[in-house]
Amino acid sequence: MGLFDIFKKDKDSNVSTTDNGVSGPTFLEGLTEHIENPKNLLSHEWRRRLITPDGQEKFRIKFYGQNKGIIVQTDFAPQIVCAVDSSRGKEILLFDGCKHGYNALFSDVFTDEQIKNRPMTNFYCDPDGNELFEIIISTFNGIDYEEEFADQVDENGLIEIIDGSKIEFDKAKRNGYDTIRIWAINEAGKMREILSEECS
Repeated sequence: MGLFDIFKKDKDSNVSTTDNGVSGPTFLEGLTEHIENPKNLLSHEWRRRLITPDGQEKFRIKFYGQNKGIIVQTDFAPQIVCAVDSSRGKEILLFDGCKHGYNALFSDVFTDEQIKNRPMTNFYCDPDGNELFEIIISTFNGIDYEEEFADQVDENGLIEIIDGSKIEFDKAKRNGYDTIRIWAINEAGKMREILSEECS
């Protein structure tokens, strides 16, 4: 399946939008919109287009990590990816490998230095020299949280995560996805995957 195939219209599809009942990351609430006529939307996939409350659709992509065609972690620590609103300069966190995904919540332990010493000094530029993009985000939520963790949820609906803090169980399920993928679409309509990270 090509990159464009998952976004192009499919006349035979019964899915008219990406509203398939899957909840996305809590930190992106109010910052996305549905995609019309999605191609090959999986039943456990949340897919949206990034847009600010005031309608901004074009972003620069700022990151900590290495750009090896896609943005990956360094030998020191996991990557961070932010979208920067081209009109206001406001940063929108898209992915932080120390905070997001199943492993970051329930398996991997990071030092304070790894968490705090990751300067986002890089901006993504595609091979055609573009630095302004529309952004599509997908998270895949194939983990059965009810079966794995239901007995660990306390009377207040909280669950303890790997760093010892407690968060709402629903928040853990939404931010503890098993995979995230991010695509950037330049002004010519060319799409490139900039992040593909297995998180479990």
